[in-house]
Amino acid sequence: MSPKLVVRLLKVAIWLGALAPAAWLVLGYPFDWLGPNPIEKITHVTGKTALSLLLITLLITPLRKITGWNRIVLVRRPLGLFAFFYVCLHFSTWAGLDMTLMLEWMIEDIADRPYITVGFAAFLVLIPLAVTSTRGWIRRLGKRWNLLHKGVYLAAILGIVHFWWLVKADLREPVLFGLGLTALLGYRVVVAVRKRGARAGR
Repeated sequence: MSPKLVVRLLKVAIWLGALAPAAWLVLGYPFDWLGPNPIEKITHVTGKTALSLLLITLLITPLRKITGWNRIVLVRRPLGLFAFFYVCLHFSTWAGLDMTLMLEWMIEDIADRPYITVGFAAFLVLIPLAVTSTRGWIRRLGKRWNLLHKGVYLAAILGIVHFWWLVKADLREPVLFGLGLTALLGYRVVVAVRKRGARAGR
């Protein structure tokens, strides 16, 4: 099997896997799968899916370096955009279904509830990353593109803090997300330290 075919199949799998939660939510309402509080269910599913895809996106670089398979970076952009898609669904559920698009209520909620404040901040951080994810923007921004897209780490941290403060009681899932992000960031720190050491030894 050629490397190009493998990447294509992997992209198909990503599309199918990433759209599955959204399809389940769409079908869940008429089939009564969402339980007694559908808005809460939609909020939780979209939020956890967004965080999962964000961490999987961050996993691509370590996988490339560990396996030496450079073409795997071709799936990073669709993964990141799907993560943003679910962040938008998560935000829209809160703004449209919970706040009924009442701007005054939304501003008050953002100001008064810290977990909403942090979640909204994560959403704002991700907007320019999604907008500048195209090849055209990569060319325009040059080295600044890499600097800008390091904001994904901040967005992931804010997202996990948002989840942590939201849950309050059963912290198992936020802890798992936190451990995953810690491992991914720790790997990057180790790589950066080794690079500096190698440069210093020259």
